[in-house]
Amino acid sequence: MSFALFLLLLLVITGLVWLLDKLVLRKNRRKDDKQPWWVEYSISFFPVILIVFFLRSFLVEPFKIPSSSMVPTLLVGDFILVNKFTYGVRLPVINRKIVELGSPQRGDVMVFRYPEDPSLDYIKRVVGLPGDRLEYRNKRLTINGEAVPLKQVDDYLSKERMQFSRRYVETLGKVEHEILLEEDVPPLSGPGRAFPFAGNCNYNTGGLTCTVPPGHYFMMGDNRDNSSDSRVWGFVPDENIVGKAFFIWLNLNELGRFGSFR
Repeated sequence: MSFALFLLLLLVITGLVWLLDKLVLRKNRRKDDKQPWWVEYSISFFPVILIVFFLRSFLVEPFKIPSSSMVPTLLVGDFILVNKFTYGVRLPVINRKIVELGSPQRGDVMVFRYPEDPSLDYIKRVVGLPGDRLEYRNKRLTINGEAVPLKQVDDYLSKERMQFSRRYVETLGKVEHEILLEEDVPPLSGPGRAFPFAGNCNYNTGGLTCTVPPGHYFMMGDNRDNSSDSRVWGFVPDENIVGKAFFIWLNLNELGRFGSFR
């Protein structure tokens, strides 16, 4: 059971008890009688659960980064906040969009439900929009025939692996962000498995070329050679979108990490 569904069930149960007490039980109780424990607890927790459910479903939701696929932008252990309404208002649990407010843009860091297992939340960067033709060849990205600007900067030292990686500043749309490339890792030569619209992609020894289908997005990790992303498991449909990540509020291993990111 997902946490969103669990929270919804708690909200419904405590809300029904609160309503039952307000309409029926309170009238039949004498002034000196104590509330039953299950009524007392439900009435106490109902407003708290209601506020948490509203904030988490429609405004912001916290997540913790579990892997190194978004290094150097996001580190393992980062606690982040995700804006739930940037891309539209969605119904909780079923994730159906009911109000259109915006759509993902190239360069956004986005949380989404993993297409192969929607119970899992993934975080990657939006690289391709619906209709885009992407080419990732010899570790260079081209979108709609134009090479994405890339500038090499100082190498990045991974504290986990005690290893240096080549660091670059990449520009996707209006967003400048850092990526890592490993010289000794060969380019991807094929998909990890079959996926919907796999026919939109062509793989060879140098990389791949893909046309993003309508209503879908092509996602990649900033740690390009250490990321399982759309190159491996395909496109992300719009109905899987959770929200736009925008703020790091805690990392217990690096207490100085705090603030917005792109």
